[in-house]
Amino acid sequence: MPASDWLEFWDAEHLIYVNARHEAAHCRRTALGIREYAPAGGTMLDYGCGEALCADLVAEPVDRLFLCESAANKRLRLAVRFAGNGKIMVRRPEDVASMPDRSFDCIVLHSVAQYWGEREFETMLGRFRRLLKPGGLLVVGDVIPRKHGALADVLALLRFGREEGFFFAALRGLVLTYFSDYRQLRKNLGIAHYDAEEMIARLDKAGFAPERARSNIGHIAKRMTFLARAR
Repeated sequence: MPASDWLEFWDAEHLIYVNARHEAAHCRRTALGIREYAPAGGTMLDYGCGEALCADLVAEPVDRLFLCESAANKRLRLAVRFAGNGKIMVRRPEDVASMPDRSFDCIVLHSVAQYWGEREFETMLGRFRRLLKPGGLLVVGDVIPRKHGALADVLALLRFGREEGFFFAALRGLVLTYFSDYRQLRKNLGIAHYDAEEMIARLDKAGFAPERARSNIGHIAKRMTFLARAR
């Protein structure tokens, strides 16, 4: 049966990664991008972390790294993968929601905001504001601009495939994705887009001092990352 919502889609087998090389390269580049914001000796939360195959790289500079994932199957694999790493803890969203105020020095929300509606995003920004220490950093990555079309993502994937050695697999994967649940879900449920000024205004309203980062985390350069300090 096709997936009925984004959570069901991400928790099942899907065709977002064209092969294992693509998945590994994607996770490594994302982890290295997130690691740039890791607070040395601090506590960090990666909310909606996905596969997070290279979370150990992110965890190296910090005291503790919490990986929060809604998808139960992914969460189980994370717990098994990092069971031997005392710095990494895997949590459910409801676990994070019940944590004390000012628990984190940094929270990362990468490639997640586009799957939330306006009200859910607003609620989560309020939660993150509560969970961050004063002056703590919220990183909102992979935000899709309003004029950013699917063609830009296609070209970015092909460039990434050429760099990482899976170009022809990427071509095949694009064909498979066209007929996949992802395309149908994106058509039915939609994807949230934000211009830079719009995202900055939302973060400001939620109690942050925001700015756009010089570059996006990950391989899609035309998407955006925002850095928001808790006021």
